[in-house]
Amino acid sequence: MVKTSLSLNIKRTGENTIGDIMDDMKLRPAPSLEDAVLSPLGEVSVNRRQFMRYGFNAASGVLAATLGALGFASILLPPSGGGSGDSSVLYWAKGREDEAWYGAKHLQPMLKSDFVNEAANSSIGMSGAQGVWNGLPVIVNYVPHAENSGKPIADNSPRFQEMAGYDIGKNYVGHATEFLLGNPDIFDPNNNLIMSFARCTHLCCIPGWQLVSNSYTDDNWTPGGGDDGGSKMFCICHSSRFDPTAIEVNRNANRSTGASFEYLGIRRAGGPAPVGLPMIPIIMNGDTIEASSDYTGWLTYCD
Repeated sequence: MVKTSLSLNIKRTGENTIGDIMDDMKLRPAPSLEDAVLSPLGEVSVNRRQFMRYGFNAASGVLAATLGALGFASILLPPSGGGSGDSSVLYWAKGREDEAWYGAKHLQPMLKSDFVNEAANSSIGMSGAQGVWNGLPVIVNYVPHAENSGKPIADNSPRFQEMAGYDIGKNYVGHATEFLLGNPDIFDPNNNLIMSFARCTHLCCIPGWQLVSNSYTDDNWTPGGGDDGGSKMFCICHSSRFDPTAIEVNRNANRSTGASFEYLGIRRAGGPAPVGLPMIPIIMNGDTIEASSDYTGWLTYCD
C-alpha cells in the first residue's frame, strides 16, 4: 500500500485553525502520483486511525480539498462502502458530532424514524444529522413539509419552498418548480427528507447542522430563504449559511476543469459561499435512507 505524504496536524473542531490550514494548502488539486496513488479500490492510507479520531468538520475538509472527492472517499470508507451497500447513507458521529443526538449511531444506516423521533424534540419539528454516503460528506434534514404545506406561510411553520435560482453573477438560472416538473424523481417534498452534499461552495469545507450554537442555528424558522431566522446549515470555517428548506436551481463549475453544470439544490442564505449546495436524491428502502448516484456530476466542484 502506498502512503501519501500528507500530514494531519489538525486541532479540534471549533478552534481557529481550519481556515489557516485551508489557506496554507490553497485548495490545490489532488496530489500527483509522486505523492499518492489513488487506486479504483481506494487503497490509500493517511494514518487512517488518526484521521478517524478527528472531527469530520476539521479533518475531512482538509483531506477532501487536497485529495479530491475520489481520494477522500477511498480513505474514509473501505471499498465495501462500510458494509451496507453503495446506496446506503450512514451517520457520521466522530468529533463534535458525537455529542449530537445521533452520537451513538456512528456508521449505522440512517433511518427516517430516527429523524421523526428527534424532530419531536424541536419546537418547529425539524431535525438533521451529518452523514456519509459513498465516502462523501452529506447532511440529511427532516422538514415537516407534509404537515405544514397546506397551512398559511408563517414563521416557525417550516416547509420546503421552491424558488428561482441565480448564479454567482446574479443571472437567472431557472426555477425549482419547473425543474421538478421535468425531473420528478429527484425530490419528493412530501417525504419530508432532503439530503445535501456537505461541501461548502466557498472553499470546500464541511458545513454542519446544529453543531455550533448561534442565531443562525437556533430552533426557529422564517420563510423566504433569507438569512434571518435559524435552522441553517452553518460552516464554521468562514460562516457560510445554507437553508435546507429553500429549493432552487443553480449553476456551478468544477474548479479544476472549469466545466459548468446546473443542479437542483438548497439556497445559500449568507456568508462568503457564492451559491447553494447540490441536492442528492433520496431513495427510501423501507425505513432506511439510501441515495441515487445518477447525479454525481453535481458533486464535482471541489475535485
